[in-house]
Amino acid sequence: MTKHLLIGSVEATSGKSATILGIGSQLLEKGISFTYAKPLGTCYNKNNVELDLDFINSVMSLGSTASLQPLLSLDDETIAKRISGEDATNYGEAISEYLKTDSDLILLEGAGNLSEGRIFDLSLTQIAEKINAKVLLVARYHSLEVVESILKAKDDLREQLIGVIINDIPAEDLNSLQSKLEPFLENQGISVLGMLPSNKILRSISVRQIAEQLSAKVLCCQDHLDLMVETLTVGAMNVSSAMEYFRQRENMAVVTGGGRTDLQLAALETSTNCLILTGHVPPQELTINRAKELGVPIMSVELDTLSTIEIVDRAFGNVRIQEPIKVQCIKYLMAKYFAIDKLLEKLELKPAVTA
Repeated sequence: MTKHLLIGSVEATSGKSATILGIGSQLLEKGISFTYAKPLGTCYNKNNVELDLDFINSVMSLGSTASLQPLLSLDDETIAKRISGEDATNYGEAISEYLKTDSDLILLEGAGNLSEGRIFDLSLTQIAEKINAKVLLVARYHSLEVVESILKAKDDLREQLIGVIINDIPAEDLNSLQSKLEPFLENQGISVLGMLPSNKILRSISVRQIAEQLSAKVLCCQDHLDLMVETLTVGAMNVSSAMEYFRQRENMAVVTGGGRTDLQLAALETSTNCLILTGHVPPQELTINRAKELGVPIMSVELDTLSTIEIVDRAFGNVRIQEPIKVQCIKYLMAKYFAIDKLLEKLELKPAVTA
């Protein structure tokens, strides 16, 4: 009989797709077949491809038979049709037919939080109840207040919640939380299946992603767009102050005016992985040549500095796991910190391959 594991969260961008990637990789190693499904599509590209579905498929080579396209897209247009009565589909009934498969396990990715999708009867709690799925909750650690949201989820999901994974924990807090928070949650009847430390790689974005978000023109080093950026820095001070500031940071994207050759050259002598130039002023050949020597992409944008910063900041707040280095990092963290055998025991699944 096919098992259902629903991966949910109490807030968006908590790491559900990364968790599915990590779990899926370990399932494949253990010889357990699974199908990946995302009933509610939430993130599409310009070609109308659901990004999470496409990414998981490509990384794990699942193919069309081991993944299920979304039942619907969760956007303003589909919600408007539901409100107006144009869409009267009984999705609560459709979900059972949608999930018919011969796999040992179906890994379902929920929407942004426990209630998103309720208008279609496809919220996490509704899906879990309808198909009798077990739920693994993914929580991003911000502070100890994360306990409140986990306890609330326990009240909503009751016995269907089989565990929680808490990620993005500052390294200096990990041991303390493992020794204090984990026992507390276990005493509340909430099994902790993983506590993962923060990782700079996972919190970074590629130069390519920045260029796409800004619709920027890349002026040089197009073959280095896979460089990862950890911090965003604005170059708007004098050179001596800038150098001191730049040296305190690593793997930067530096936003500065196209006419500030002094700051551009200063940035290139520190840990800068891309220059973002504003102001409609082209850089001097001196800057271009030095960037080429160092392999640092320079991009030009049609935006002012403030708008540029806002867009890149949003990109950092919605980091996706598209780069190979992030995939390897996720696999490593999940293998080290996630109790896959404990999960399989709760799901009553036995590995077909033993170590």
